[in-house]
Amino acid sequence: MSVKKVALVTGAGSGIGRAVAKGLAKAGYSVVLAGRRQDALDATKAEIGGDCLAVATNIADPASVAALFAATKKTFGRLDVLFNNAGIGAPAIPLENLSVEQWKSVVDTNLSGAFYCTQEAFRLMKSQSPSGGRIINNGSISAHVPRPLSAPYTATKHAITGLTRSTSLDGRKYNIACGQIDIGNAATEMTARMASGVLQADLSTKPEPTMDARHVVDAVVHMASLPLDVNVLFMTVMANTMPFVGRG
Repeated sequence: MSVKKVALVTGAGSGIGRAVAKGLAKAGYSVVLAGRRQDALDATKAEIGGDCLAVATNIADPASVAALFAATKKTFGRLDVLFNNAGIGAPAIPLENLSVEQWKSVVDTNLSGAFYCTQEAFRLMKSQSPSGGRIINNGSISAHVPRPLSAPYTATKHAITGLTRSTSLDGRKYNIACGQIDIGNAATEMTARMASGVLQADLSTKPEPTMDARHVVDAVVHMASLPLDVNVLFMTVMANTMPFVGRG
């Protein structure tokens, strides 16, 4: 009898995280939902139904992350896929005006939080039987090029690329694969403002196109469902005419 695979999604209370969690559940995974707000996670859980665990988690806190993975192991016994998706930005103000607290908040969530989750995933995936699993990081277009006034977010997303490469290399001996999806302008509540204009590199403000988030879901489910001897190391999914190629 085949064992149902288990996927853990951070930032699952809204946006891409919620959409991907629902997509993974539809693809047959038991899903663990992680995020700061229990009410938002419960809303996602209600949309999914079935084998679903919602755990309020502050991924910037190593103890909170450890509790999340302990709950995952207790409930499902294993973990097959981790989607490191949770992320925040800082206010769009000149970098010289950013406070240390604003900088650290983004770094602690986007970079350190992804590392803490990766570390706990390694520990669980190494020890389970059969061993191994897959980690997928949400890199963003900002892993390649910045928007104006986005130094903390852009720096952490560039760092995620390094974490992806190191995780892919260090995971080989444990049958742990790691890849990264870089998403450009998926239509969620976070990108709704793009219709009214987004600050460009030349300091003009212009509307930008978006794409249906289901294409991101399809891409992540594809990456997640590959056998562990195959890996999509990097994938970019974007609104075709958005200012990425040629940005700036």
